[in-house]
Amino acid sequence: MSGELHVIFGTGPVGCWTARALRQRGGAVRVVNRSGRRPALLPADVEIVKADAADPAQAAAVTEGASVVYQAMNPPYHEWAQRFPALQAGALAAARSAGAAYVSIENLYPYDASRPMTEDAPVAPRSRKGEVRRRMAEEVLAAHQRGEVRTTALRASDYYGPGVVDSALGGMVIGNLVAGKKAQIAGSATQPHSFAYVEDVGRAAAALGTSGQALGKAWLAPHAPALTQGAMVAEACRVLGIPPKLTVISPLMMRLAGLFVPGARETVEMMYEFTEPFVVDASHSERTFGLAATPIPEGIARTVAWFRERALTG
Repeated sequence: MSGELHVIFGTGPVGCWTARALRQRGGAVRVVNRSGRRPALLPADVEIVKADAADPAQAAAVTEGASVVYQAMNPPYHEWAQRFPALQAGALAAARSAGAAYVSIENLYPYDASRPMTEDAPVAPRSRKGEVRRRMAEEVLAAHQRGEVRTTALRASDYYGPGVVDSALGGMVIGNLVAGKKAQIAGSATQPHSFAYVEDVGRAAAALGTSGQALGKAWLAPHAPALTQGAMVAEACRVLGIPPKLTVISPLMMRLAGLFVPGARETVEMMYEFTEPFVVDASHSERTFGLAATPIPEGIARTVAWFRERALTG
């Protein structure tokens, strides 16, 4: 990686943990966001620049000289259909202009989740957002097939871990427990659900960005064996030394909340992920790239520690 420049669009938790993983590999890293502000998770030796990926000229300027471009952006949930395709188009065009490889960090929404999901799972979206992500994913791999950009994709389920607040296992669950409140989980406490530990996702993105073997395909980030949401809450409570305490938000309750909260309204169509089994089998990717999922007790302990520190520092 010596002499290579890796450019990451997006400074959410995945973008920051990808930058950390790349720095550990010795690469020069530049991250891009619309504000130019440095997140607390981002190491001090990572360059940060301000640009709007949806503006092709700005995106091309910040990726000049890049060897690899990573798309780790995530606009507000209720603005996906309006904003996400243009953000990806800008980042993809910038990679093409720079002659760089392209790593697209994606989710599992397009897959048929009726069985454990692998890289070869059938594509069968059950939601509008799943259709958006399906079209975007197809554009990335089609660009590779046309010979325009050397691309690969990394896909993962819901994130948890240090820095992850807005997720199914974030602020309303572990954050609440650390604050002495009940965890609020969506859908069901008894259905198995695969979660992706965010540090594992960052390491996997760095692995794909530094391996020619990854190109032209979609891969799954490491996932520990699926547990129920109830079991994940119980593990967090064990770490905290408190009895398990949780509230389950049903699809009906989410629909009612959606009358007033755009984010909740957009979540309703995704509730099937939590009312039915949603299980990932990433063993092929793990073997191929020598990756391993962080055990859930370890991941939960690190997540609890981060929320505790966040509560102390405000």
